Amino acid sequence: MDPFRVKLGRVSLLVLDADGVLTDGRLYWGRTGELCQSFHVRDGYGLKLLLEKGIEIAVISGRHSDGLADRVRDLGITHLFQGATNKGSILTALQNQLGLTREQTAALGDDEPDLSLFAQAGVTLAVADAHPKLRSAAEYVTRAPGGSGAVREIADLLLASRDGT
Repeated sequence: MDPFRVKLGRVSLLVLDADGVLTDGRLYWGRTGELCQSFHVRDGYGLKLLLEKGIEIAVISGRHSDGLADRVRDLGITHLFQGATNKGSILTALQNQLGLTREQTAALGDDEPDLSLFAQAGVTLAVADAHPKLRSAAEYVTRAPGGSGAVREIADLLLASRDGT
């Protein structure tokens, strides 16, 4: 079997950045100061499938967003960390809380702040339109860009690695 698929089969925790991964990275500001973001429905469905299979999901974001909190809650994700200045230390604490190892963790990101997640993850993943530094550090780069099905692509890979397909 492909060594990368074997690694994927060990994953019990998928950690995601938000802006540029769950969204396309664009921020839309209304005249009243309201921030709007767009989330892809297929990404959400893929995350729900992972949760149903017992894979923990965490979102660690450098920004605060009420819209993100609403979306994550709607999907049933309980691990949300916003305003993160050191994503790697948050991930380490979460791994300890859940009793999971680095090898059981996959991280999907799009830009340099996500490198600290990569340092704590056994599987490193980047969206297609990620910053070149992150793409070069990732073991796998999605075909889809952030906010456009990249998360679903990863969900499908994780599910296939567990099912042996």
